[in-house]
Amino acid sequence: MKNRSGWTRMAVAGGAGALAGGLATVVMSGAMFAAKRAGLMGDMPPEKITAHALDKLGVDRDPAVQDALASALHIGFGAAAGALFGVVEDRLEPPGPGVLKGLAYGTVIWGLSYAGWVPAVGIMARPDHDRPGRPQSMLAAHWVFGIVLVAILGRLRVHQRP
Repeated sequence: MKNRSGWTRMAVAGGAGALAGGLATVVMSGAMFAAKRAGLMGDMPPEKITAHALDKLGVDRDPAVQDALASALHIGFGAAAGALFGVVEDRLEPPGPGVLKGLAYGTVIWGLSYAGWVPAVGIMARPDHDRPGRPQSMLAAHWVFGIVLVAILGRLRVHQRP
């Protein structure tokens, strides 16, 4: 993408990152459901976040609507995180293996969310005060997100090059 204008290059990188981030979130959700089936999760964080938002907005929570909204918001958040990664990675071109970039980015997203804004607004406890197994499961799921994000983005970029 070196020969494209700055704005076009950023839009392409962000769009590819958004697509990769949305898909990576779907894969990540599989890891979360596996942890839930293993008894490590309790209520899923996207469900807790959505329930909190609906309560704050004074909206009645129909379970089917809440589940659909939680899924859509989770994929949307993943797409936004992927878009950010796509742009930053394209602009900075950090060295190193993709898997390490994915692990690092997954850890950052997990930390900013589950040790940052989620407990800060009172949705969930900080990881060190959460139910046993959920913080570790969520960290592992975010690693899955990061690794899959980088892998898909790498494949998309191969097909974008002239």
